[in-house]
Amino acid sequence: MKFNWGTGLVIGMGCFIGFIMFFVIKMSTDEKYEHDLVVEDYYGKELHFQQEIDAEKNLNLFSEEITGNKTNEGYELIFPETQGKIEGKVNLYRPSNKKLDFALPLELTEGKIVIPEAQLIEGRWDISVEMTYQGKEVLFKKSITY
Repeated sequence: MKFNWGTGLVIGMGCFIGFIMFFVIKMSTDEKYEHDLVVEDYYGKELHFQQEIDAEKNLNLFSEEITGNKTNEGYELIFPETQGKIEGKVNLYRPSNKKLDFALPLELTEGKIVIPEAQLIEGRWDISVEMTYQGKEVLFKKSITY
């Protein structure tokens, strides 16, 4: 059989297609390359987006801003002095791995809450505090790099 440019072109295209198919199959079947949605119920969450905007606007009920800083114990969120009780929960979301997401009840001690260092792995975290204050829903969001 004679080897000419047409035969070489067909062999080259076959090798290229095989190479691409190998990586497509490897990426879709290997568990270390997980492809998850950012949020499980994406469309349901979008329906409540206006409520989130209104809850973020209610942050002006506080006399000062909520601040946070890194301490030896973990990450500390400091709330301003308030006239009423604050109830809610603190959600921590890890964009790179949903298995690390967790929530804590909002239990203030001297106007602050500490997120334990043992639960925080280095990297980016999105913190959202959903709370009720003076009968209104309030939402505080912050992204940190721990």
